[in-house]
Amino acid sequence: MNSRNKHYPVNAICPFFSCCLVFVYVLALIGVAHAKTIDEAKMAYTQGRFAEAARVGESLGTSQGFVLSAKSLSVHANYIAKKGEKKELLEQAVTLARKAVTSDPNNADAHLQLARAIGRRAETVGVFEAAGQVEKIRESTENALRINPELPAAHLSLGRWHSELIGAMGSFIARTVYGARKKDAIASFERALALAPNAKSVPLQYALGLLALDNFQYRKKARDLLMRSIGLPAKDAYERILHAEAVAALNSLNESEDDDEDDDDDY
Repeated sequence: MNSRNKHYPVNAICPFFSCCLVFVYVLALIGVAHAKTIDEAKMAYTQGRFAEAARVGESLGTSQGFVLSAKSLSVHANYIAKKGEKKELLEQAVTLARKAVTSDPNNADAHLQLARAIGRRAETVGVFEAAGQVEKIRESTENALRINPELPAAHLSLGRWHSELIGAMGSFIARTVYGARKKDAIASFERALALAPNAKSVPLQYALGLLALDNFQYRKKARDLLMRSIGLPAKDAYERILHAEAVAALNSLNESEDDDEDDDDDY
């Protein structure tokens, strides 16, 4: 009898297909179990596993995931990575932030992270190359604010944009070349503080911005802001880093005042 004409009983075939279905179902469950979520990425960030948070966020392939990935990588590069790794990591952060913007042009956080990543990267390159990034930083920050005018971190970043340029170039050149103004810096900082009075980063960045503008004129206000930041509880690993940064800035400010008093005694 020709085997091609052989018929198999239904009850012999059903178990075979049943096993196949079970196998596929098990594989699906395994895939779900190993699938990463944005909550897992956020948890890794909260616990200070920034490199892991960056990997998980990127693997999601969403604008939100790319945002968290860029943010995590920037923190890792700036505070944890070896000096020789910083520039490459920040290049990756810029790429991730651009992917976040491309994935969702209406995501304000994506534009903000792009501005921050470009700014961090600019710190690792030469003066002329960094100068070419100044307008891109402002443009991305203002894009974030156009989408969400109530985003405290964007107001904070805009304030630092103004203050850092003025601190580096002087008021006249910064205003003439880039349109950076002291009053706009302070207005942006005040807006950020009004929107997020209990965010640890806001008084810290405000204080650092004031010191960049004029570390003598704004010394008292900067000290008050640093003490305010220190007094706020650290909610995650990054805020613990900010806490240490605020303490170091306050100590440095106090030491500079002591030096000034010693100089006065010499006269």
